[in-house]
Amino acid sequence: MAANEPSPFESSEMLATFLISTPLLPESWRLCSQANASAANFRGFVVERVGAVVYVAFSGVQMARCSDPSWRTLAPLDRIGGVPLFSSRRNREAEEPVMVHAGMLSIFSSLFNSIQNQVLGILENTDAKSVVITGHSIGGATASLCTLWLLSYLQSISSSLSVMCITFGSPLLGNKPFSQAISRERWGGNFCHVVSKHDIMPRLLFAPITPLTPQLNFLLQFWHLSMTSPEFGELAVQVSDQEKSELFTAVLGYLETATQNEEASESILFYPFGNYFFVSDEGALCVDSPITIIKMMHLLLSTSSPSCSIEDHLKYREYIDRLSSQMLNQNNSMLMNIPNSSYEAGLELAIQSSGITNQESAVVAAKECLRSARRMVPSPALNAASLALSLSKVVPLRAQIDWYKTWCDEQDDEMGYYDTFKTRDSSKREMRINMNRHKLARFWDNVINMLEKNELPHDFDQRAKWVNASQFYKLLVEPLDIAQYYGKGEHITKGHYIEHGRERRYEIFDRWWRNRKVTSGEENKERSKFASSTQDSCFWAKVEEARDWLNGMRSERDNNKLAILWEKIENFDKYAIGLIENKEVSSDVLAKNSSYSLWVGDLKELKQLKASLQRFPKQFTRFMDGEVVP
Repeated sequence: MAANEPSPFESSEMLATFLISTPLLPESWRLCSQANASAANFRGFVVERVGAVVYVAFSGVQMARCSDPSWRTLAPLDRIGGVPLFSSRRNREAEEPVMVHAGMLSIFSSLFNSIQNQVLGILENTDAKSVVITGHSIGGATASLCTLWLLSYLQSISSSLSVMCITFGSPLLGNKPFSQAISRERWGGNFCHVVSKHDIMPRLLFAPITPLTPQLNFLLQFWHLSMTSPEFGELAVQVSDQEKSELFTAVLGYLETATQNEEASESILFYPFGNYFFVSDEGALCVDSPITIIKMMHLLLSTSSPSCSIEDHLKYREYIDRLSSQMLNQNNSMLMNIPNSSYEAGLELAIQSSGITNQESAVVAAKECLRSARRMVPSPALNAASLALSLSKVVPLRAQIDWYKTWCDEQDDEMGYYDTFKTRDSSKREMRINMNRHKLARFWDNVINMLEKNELPHDFDQRAKWVNASQFYKLLVEPLDIAQYYGKGEHITKGHYIEHGRERRYEIFDRWWRNRKVTSGEENKERSKFASSTQDSCFWAKVEEARDWLNGMRSERDNNKLAILWEKIENFDKYAIGLIENKEVSSDVLAKNSSYSLWVGDLKELKQLKASLQRFPKQFTRFMDGEVVP
């Protein structure tokens, strides 16, 4: 850990203090209680605006009507309500699919249309700045799914609306790829899962509890009735002390195995994601590492008892009400015995907040757990600084390609940058440029990999330096990738480049550029000369497709298909002319013997022949039979 890097426990303490100092937790819990009470009227959620914040609270009294008998069934999750999830950073083919609890997904799906109408209606007709989505118990899992939908939707329309999900005692929701996908999207910070020290509900799905389903159903009935009204809880079928003990022992046993055996940890069906806000009688502790979350889940539950683990699921109001005064008292007590370093101070605060200071064996294990979460690699800020240095080292590679582009444009053959590389020979010059192309690809793939592993600052892909550098690279180098693809005939076996050959990094850079902050000067700026690089990096791939369409016009016999091809050709022609008129292409596009210029010539001949056919249809019937080649 770098000497100048903030302690992760100081950061967690700061996050805990922030949440406690705002009305977010009490307001969220108030709405959760209201949603639970309204479940008797078959309302699955409530929506309320408080100032500039819109709250959406989901009832936890849901599973009784949508029960999953096995409690372990997973369902794939790739879209909600037609909105693709995790689309900006797609899973690699070798990775396991993203999956979530089937029963909880079913609950959310049954409410989705109503949720979508109400939430979007409010957001469109108000000046709300933030949305807080919350839920208690199973309502917390539903709230997480709703948050994912809203984050994806807002991303698709490039909205800056702030979204936060706060859950109370929520069960686990998805598998490890689900957790990883949320991290890749940089959405982990949008989720805060409040978990009391002893509550068994957030820990239930760590264990294969199918044999205990009858006991679990009785327990859910007790919780649901108690959430609706404390008096109703007394009407539920009571879970015996022996059944409570069996459930508690099973969950604790599997949690212990998972924390002690790395292979067992990998086989866990459900996996935590986001930030976990552990609350106790003494304060709160915030953790965001999945492995540390699992270990803390086990350590805190091990200090509990079967009855306490069940009762704690209904005590979140008491914890929330006490948090503010607890944090103040805790910080004052630290003044009596200040540790020698900020790291040790953070560690002591974390232990105090967990509420296990009177249990020495648990304290030792908890300290070891939290120490293991300490960064063993450079911080995101240091990684970004190191990447900036690496970028300066690859700039000469980019400069050599830029020089090569200028050289191509000056040649007597007047083919231009794209076509010269596409038809290149094996000279040292072309070999060096091709090598530079591969080196730059490795550099940028590494940048994306680090970003997706959360090894770079949260706003890295919004920083102007990196957005502009990635755009410059894409506009300069992607035409060479396209030239390589078509020059080697890969389109014949794989299909056209845009759909079948484009590298994932370019799609990510498209999103970076699309989401950048644009100044008013940039929006209204008109070009006085042609761009140094064509502003559509896939322009040449579109030219290659257009060439195919022209060839199709020469050979196709079906009139309907001919009409479709002609429409595509005309659309591309208008698009290309628009780019040229706005000077958004490089001068090599208009080179005399470039693929585009040759295509324009072929199109002109085809239009002339088409006009002749319309004037003298009987003399040109063979054209429609595919026998005339212009």
